[in-house]
Amino acid sequence: MSTVHKLFVLLTVLFSGGFDAIANETLFGSGKLLGTPGVIQIEGSGGSGLSSWAMISGYGTNRQIGASVHHTVVPLNDFTLNATGVTVGAFDRLELSYTRQWFDSGAAGGRLGIGRNFTFGQDIVGAKLRIFGDAVYDQDRWLPQVSFGAQYKRSDKSEIVRALGATGNSSVDLYAVATKIMLDQSIILSAGARLTSANQFGLLGFGSNIDTTGSAKSLEFEGSVAYLLSRKIVVGIDFRSKPNNLAFAEESDAFAAYLVWLPSKHYTITAGYTDLGKIALQGRQRGLYLSLQLGF
Repeated sequence: MSTVHKLFVLLTVLFSGGFDAIANETLFGSGKLLGTPGVIQIEGSGGSGLSSWAMISGYGTNRQIGASVHHTVVPLNDFTLNATGVTVGAFDRLELSYTRQWFDSGAAGGRLGIGRNFTFGQDIVGAKLRIFGDAVYDQDRWLPQVSFGAQYKRSDKSEIVRALGATGNSSVDLYAVATKIMLDQSIILSAGARLTSANQFGLLGFGSNIDTTGSAKSLEFEGSVAYLLSRKIVVGIDFRSKPNNLAFAEESDAFAAYLVWLPSKHYTITAGYTDLGKIALQGRQRGLYLSLQLGF
């Protein structure tokens, strides 16, 4: 038995809670119900467009590993946001993710003095752990599924974000989220609290250099409501509050409304409308967005 195989066996026992999982021959699988893991949100974790959910991404059961790659494009009034990455769910217990974001300033870059089509980039490495509850199988109880997560974010424009008023170009978001699926009503409810100092999700750095507390984090809310129109079509809305750290430009909360088409467990297409709030003195930034996800 190879070292890698031994590691997979050990992780299987740890997360599934039984030695019988060793006998499972389909380590990489898709045993969950269609749509129940959610989609990949803008920072790479399993959830909806803007919000993380408590579910572990991927269709792998508690004896399987599931993974997906994703790309999202959000053309706004003055800017364009792209995000691409990979997310892995292990044994319906642990989720790991990596996402790269690009924020193109377009013509607004010239007005801001940083140059037309100047691009801010950000790397996000995330981890989420299911603590208790099962959003799918706990249908006879009101107990939601609860998970804790962390996202390490690092902007690649350290000097620029500091010049804009941020304290630094890297930080860690911590969040807790509770999600409940009510299959009889075809409704998914999710609410979370995020401890963060991120300016515009971290693309414009973290904290404020005029704040005496420096990079102090604030507690922000994120939540969503989704409705299953059919087995393969889901509609929903998102809300996410954000810090307002930078002195030169007010930052406001974000909203999204979306429609998800699930032709199979291997393909997911999400289209929606989003309002990311005021960004860099250019007013509220709104636009349609599209997200493609491939699962395996």
